[in-house]
Formats: sequence, structure tokens, C-alpha cells
Amino acid sequence: MDKQSVCVLGGGSFGTALANIMAKNGHQVSQWMRNEEQVEEINLTGLNSRYLPNAPLHQELLATSNLEEAIRTSNTIFVSIPSKSFEQVVERIKPLLTPNQVLISTTKGFNPNRFELMSDILKRNGVTERIGVLSGPNLAKEIAAGHLTGSVIASDDDALRTTVIELLKSRTFRVYENRDSTGVELAGALKNIYAIVCGLAKAMKVGENTMAMIMTRSLAEMSRFAVHFGANPMTFLGLAGMGDLIATCTSPLSRNYRVGFALGSGEELEKAIGAIGEVAEGVNTLKMVVEEADKHGLYMPLASGLYKLIFDNASLDSLIGSMMTGEQKWDVEFATAGVNRNE
Repeated sequence: MDKQSVCVLGGGSFGTALANIMAKNGHQVSQWMRNEEQVEEINLTGLNSRYLPNAPLHQELLATSNLEEAIRTSNTIFVSIPSKSFEQVVERIKPLLTPNQVLISTTKGFNPNRFELMSDILKRNGVTERIGVLSGPNLAKEIAAGHLTGSVIASDDDALRTTVIELLKSRTFRVYENRDSTGVELAGALKNIYAIVCGLAKAMKVGENTMAMIMTRSLAEMSRFAVHFGANPMTFLGLAGMGDLIATCTSPLSRNYRVGFALGSGEELEKAIGAIGEVAEGVNTLKMVVEEADKHGLYMPLASGLYKLIFDNASLDSLIGSMMTGEQKWDVEFATAGVNRNE
């Protein structure tokens, strides 16, 4: 692949890991961030000590606080901004975009102001229609350490998918493709809820049978919700669905898992979130998803149970008990199409 000009918006762990891969691949990469001290540190020392303290960065990776220059000189733009600031940054780059530029969201979550995915925000830019979503079991510290990792680029733009695959291809990072942007993006957002549930359960020292049950019922809830909004249920069998769910629900590197573990250990929510030091998207996502599920009559006992536990002081026992007494009868509901569910 010819040398490409790329920028990554955001100075967090995942954006930094992606920027580093592309710089190592010989591309011209700029990473935009607001924090001037962080920009100076990366350019002078080759480290992002706040988010990836043990990962030396490629010397060609250029950090910058000049948003206009970063956008103007780039063919492909990865938007790795936390969901709470995502819309604000996209509004800033709108006047700078051209029709041929590619926009890729790497953010897992919803617009905190309304039920809207990150790609929906990108689609409102009014200039370029070349939009994709990158998601998967992508714990940034493992990527930076060189552990084998797979991800998924979702878009109905064939050339866009090919471009992203080539930009990020390395010995340790492999990108697969999918046309189901809705499913891939919803999987990445929804699994954060269930990582909190699993962290809670682990802190309570439940058995492995219980953990397996929680994760598989979590996958059922995720796919049930996403299919209602147009996703393909098969997407949830892949890296963006089951893969990301496993990684996030079992790893202490997951911010949402750590929040759940802290809650299960008796800490209050605000203290648990504060101790992480990074955004745990699952708490914001939980409120949005439970509200939408109620509005559309979608059966999501784990999400509803977690909501009651966090915001209504319900017990963890009642959350896990909801699986044992719930109305759902079929194990894999999409495998029973055409079957009388009341049998």
C-alpha cells in the first residue's frame, strides 16, 4: 500500500495504539489532542505516559494540537474521542472536511444527549459519506504490547474497508470486514453494560457456570436489542460481538469490568468510576439502553437488573435471580424462526 496521510483524533489509549501501528507501517500519522503537555511529551519522549505508559511510540508519529492542520493533511480520519465529547469535536471538523475523506469511528457508546450512535453523528457532517466503524476485542494495552489482536471494520463502502485493513495490517493486528455497521457498532456499545455485570459477579466470587450463563445471556440480550434496530444477529457471533464480550467481561484491563468489580466489592458508583481514571462508557450506555428497551418492549432482564442495582439500590442477588425466573424460554431465539414460541 502506498504511503497514506492519516490522523487520529484523541489522545487516549486506543487512539494512540492505532496511531502507533500506522506509523510503524510507514504512513504519515498525526494524532490530535487538546492537552499541550501531552502533545509535547509524545513528541519529545515518544511516550503517552497517562494512557500507555509502557509502550514506546514510533518516532514518525506526530502529536499535534492543531486540529485544522491535522484534518487538512489527512485522507483518513480516525475519531477516537470519548462519547461525551464526540459530537462537539465532529462539529469542529465539519467545516474542514472534503467529500473524499474517510471518517472512522472507534468509540464504543451512545451520544449521551440522545439515543444515537457515533456513526450517526458522523453521518450528519454533510460533506463526506465515506463513514466506517472499527470495533472488536481491542484492549489497548495488549495491542501496544504486541499481543495478537483482531478487529472489525464495518461499512457498506468496499474501498473504505480495504483501506482500513491495509492501514492497520501488521504481524500482531488483523482487521476483518463486515457490512453490518449497525450490528458491529451496537455490539461495541452494548457489551460495556455486561462487562459491569460480570465484574460485579466476579467480585461476588460466583462460579464459572454462573459466569458462562451470564455471558451467554448477555449476548442474547445484546443481539435481541440490536436486531430490533436493524442489525444482523449473525454479527454477534463474530469478533465485534462474542469476541469483544468475552474480552471485556473477563479482563481487569476493561474499564467497565473494573467498575463492576469495584461495585461488587462494596464501593459507591462515583468512587468506582473515579478510581478508574478513564471513561467507563457502560454506565452512560446503561441508562440509554434501558430507556429504549422499555420504550420498545424489549426483554432485557440483566440490563434492567443492573440499572435497578446501581440506581435503585437493588441487590446483586436479584439481578442474577432475574435469569433464573425470567420469561425467556428459548436458548437461541434466532434459531427458532418459524417455531411456535408458546409450545
